[in-house]
Parts: sequence; structure tokens; C-alpha cells
Amino acid sequence: MEKITNLKIIETAELLIEETGKPEVSIPQIANKMGITHGAIYKHFGSKQELWETVAQKWFNQNIVEKISIDESINDSKKQLYDWLWKFINAKKQAYLSDKRMFDLNTKYVDNNPYVLREVLTGCYHTINRIMKYDDNDIKRAETILSAFSVFTLPNFKDSWKDSEYESRFNAMWNLIKLGL
Repeated sequence: MEKITNLKIIETAELLIEETGKPEVSIPQIANKMGITHGAIYKHFGSKQELWETVAQKWFNQNIVEKISIDESINDSKKQLYDWLWKFINAKKQAYLSDKRMFDLNTKYVDNNPYVLREVLTGCYHTINRIMKYDDNDIKRAETILSAFSVFTLPNFKDSWKDSEYESRFNAMWNLIKLGL
């Protein structure tokens, strides 16, 4: 029997989401697919909530965070931040458009839980700090910057992401905050 790992459980959950077309499957379904008891899954994840948060975080990182990078060829930190924020919000938009089931799961377990969302976004805050040369140990400024763009990242606003004014609204927000950076 193959060794049971957190990653194997997560991958099986993702596979079942794909197979069933539902944004969430049961722990017994995952266990059955793996040929183990559902109790074995709880040895790796303390609760169903913890499992789904982990699945959603993995998806968020793979489909949003890892899709963007800092453009090191831009020498001005404000322009570099603008570029990174634009990539970030468009990666989130593309993730929504390309995989609504996983986006819904991410919404339920990450975006709707401010503490989990903050944990997931901490790497992004450090990226903003690095771009702006802020103290990396204090993420408050970076968190405030990203929060200003929440209309472009929070699922409640997803229907507006296809508006023809999307880019001009982003630029209006950017112009509002850039002087305070």
C-alpha cells in the first residue's frame, strides 16, 4: 500500500472535485478513492475544515500566487508595484474564469475566513514589502495596499471583473493610493 501523505490526500480531493464536478466532496469519498478508512484521513487533518482550507490554499498558491512575479527590469518601485498588483488581480480573475468549482471552494474556505485569507496572503504582503523596500517584519502597510484593491480580488465582486471599466477602475484606485506609498 502506498504511504498516506497530506499531499496524496489533497491530490485525491482535487481529483474527486474534478471527477464529480462539485466544489466539495466528502471525507468518506476521499477515503474510499484512496482505499483507506476516513479515520486515516483525520490522522493527517484534524478536521474537514482543515483539509478543505489546505486544498483551497494549495489551489490559490498554484493558480494565483505562483503565476505572477516581480518584473525586475522595472527600476521604479511604484511602477514595479503597479505591475505586480495588476498581474495579481488578473491572475485571480483568470483563476475564477478558468475553474469556478475550485474558485468556489477557495471562496468558502479561504476568502470567507479572514484569518485563513491573511495567512494565505502573507507571502504577497512580503512581496509588496520587498518591492517597496518596507520592513519585511511589518506587513501592515502591504496589507493595507492590497486591501485597497479588494474590489478586484474578493469573490463578492467577481461579476464586476468582466466590466469594460475594469482597467480604468484599477487605475483610478492606483492613482488614489500611489501618492501615499
